[in-house]
Amino acid sequence: MKKLILCSFIACVMFACSSAKKANPTAAVSDTTKVTDTTQLAGSWELNYVAGSTAVDSLYPTKKPVINFDMAAKRVSGNTGCNSFNGPLMVTGHKIDFTGPMALTKMFCTGQGETVFLDNLKKVNTWSVSDGNTLNFIMGDIAIMRFTKK
Repeated sequence: MKKLILCSFIACVMFACSSAKKANPTAAVSDTTKVTDTTQLAGSWELNYVAGSTAVDSLYPTKKPVINFDMAAKRVSGNTGCNSFNGPLMVTGHKIDFTGPMALTKMFCTGQGETVFLDNLKKVNTWSVSDGNTLNFIMGDIAIMRFTKK
């Protein structure tokens, strides 16, 4: 009885292994294209628009937030207009995620600028670059933050 069960198990495993899907070479090309698209993110970007805010200049009177992408090291860093931050860059194609752990300095900040920046950053799920110098952070289908290439 044990031999019958063992033989049945081995036959099932062999059948499962032989019916695995083969890799699609065209899928690999499209994935490579998505990866090369992320090079558009590289460099420094300065915030110029936040959804729901009256004006970026009034929200950040002394220093506008900046975000930097180091594609080689897969790191993101920047300044919230008050404190500095850095962490791992989690980007695949045009999907981006800022919900992971980030290091943040803890200086006292006046106003709501830093809170608005960080809260909106966590809502972003995709990105796009238009005209080579405008970075859009998108939630769903709405651009909630825009940056200008520095």
